[in-house]
Amino acid sequence: MNRVAITGLGIYSCIGKNREAVRDSLYKGQSGIIFDPVRKEFGYRSALTGFVDRPELKGVLDRRARLMLPEQGEYAYMATSEAFAQAGIDQDYINAHEIGILYGNDSSAKPVIDAIDLIRLKKDTTLVGSGSVFQTMNSTVTMNLATIFRLKGVNFTISAACASGSHAIGLGYHFIRTGLQDCIVTGGAQEINYLSMGNFDALSAFSIREGEPTKASRPFDRDRDGLIPSGGAATVILENWDTAKKRGANILGEVIGYGFSSNGEHISNPTVEGPVRSLQKAIRESGILPSEIDYVNAHATSTPAGDASEARALAQVFGERAVPVSSTKSMTGHECWMAGASEIVYCMLMMESGFMAPNINFENPDEDSAKLDIIQSAREKNIGVFLSNSFGFGGTNSSLIVRKTA
Repeated sequence: MNRVAITGLGIYSCIGKNREAVRDSLYKGQSGIIFDPVRKEFGYRSALTGFVDRPELKGVLDRRARLMLPEQGEYAYMATSEAFAQAGIDQDYINAHEIGILYGNDSSAKPVIDAIDLIRLKKDTTLVGSGSVFQTMNSTVTMNLATIFRLKGVNFTISAACASGSHAIGLGYHFIRTGLQDCIVTGGAQEINYLSMGNFDALSAFSIREGEPTKASRPFDRDRDGLIPSGGAATVILENWDTAKKRGANILGEVIGYGFSSNGEHISNPTVEGPVRSLQKAIRESGILPSEIDYVNAHATSTPAGDASEARALAQVFGERAVPVSSTKSMTGHECWMAGASEIVYCMLMMESGFMAPNINFENPDEDSAKLDIIQSAREKNIGVFLSNSFGFGGTNSSLIVRKTA
C-alpha cells in the first residue's frame, strides 16, 4: 500500500479567502457569521449565515469558463488554484501527468431555480443559455475544474450530505493508497446564496439568535439552539508519497486513516453507534492508539441532538476528557458539503502553526459535553496527529486521521 501525502491546501471561506487569513481567524477565534436581511425578507425563520464575497474572475478565466461556473464552482476554482500553487504543480506538470479530481458537492440550487423561473416566465427553454445545464448539475464542480485545469485522471463528484468533502478526501486516499492514481485534487464546495437553504430553514434547524450573529453558533454549549449555514470551498491535494518526494514537493502531512459508516436508522436523527464505528475504523486503519491523537476537530454543528450524540461517541472511543476537542463551526457556521474538506484545511493550518483553535461561544457545558476537554481559547500545541469527524443526513459518517511529517 502506498503512503498518501498532502502537498497543497486551498481555502475560500467566511473566515478568510486564503490560508494566511484563515489561520489568523482560527487563532483569534474570529467568527464569519452575519445577519442577512435578504433571507429575512424572503421568509426565512433565521437570517443568519456565513458570508464570503464571490471572486472576480473576469480577466482570470475566459468568458466561456465563467459561464459554466456556478457560485460554488467559483469558490472551488479559487481554492484549487491556491492549493496547486502551494503544491508546486503548474499547468505544464498537469499536462504531462494523470491528475484526478474527487470533490464533494450535494446541491446547485440557484442555477436550477433561475433557469426554471426564466422558462416559466418566457415559455422558451432556449433563453437559459448554453452554460446553464453545466451549472445546474450536481457534478458541476468536478466537470468544470477538470475542464479548466485539463485534468486527465479520475473525475467524479461525491454527494454525501454534510460528509461529502470528507468522503472525497477519504476516497482519494484509497485511490492513491491502492495505486490507482498518483495525484488527486480532493475537496468540497458549498453555495451560500439564499435560495440554497430554504428547505433546511423549514426544518427549524437553524439558530434564531439573530441579535448576536457571531455568538449564535455554539457547538457543545448547553444553550445552543441550532446551526448556521455557511459555505465556500476547500481543496486538498493528495499525492503518492514517493512520487511527491521524487518531484521535490514539500509534504505537509500524511493521511493515515479513513473510517466510514452508516447509521442505518432515522434519515435525520443522529445516533451514537454509527459515529463510534466510523471513529474506530479510522483508528484501526491508522495503526495508532487513540491516546496518540493530539486533537479532534468535531463535526458538532450546534444542534441539540447532534452535538450530544457526538460527545457521547467521543467519550466512548477516547475516554472522558482524554483528548482536546473543538468545533471550528463555532466560527464558520456549518459549511455543509464543504465542511469535511475545509476542516481538514483548518486542522492542517493549526498543525503547521502549533495551536488548537477554540470552540468559541462555549460557556456552559451540558451533561454530555462536560465529559470532553473542550478548547475555549486558542491553545498552543505541537499537533502530531489529528482526527476530523463529518456526519450527514441519511446517517453517513466519515472520520479522517492525518499525521504531521517529521
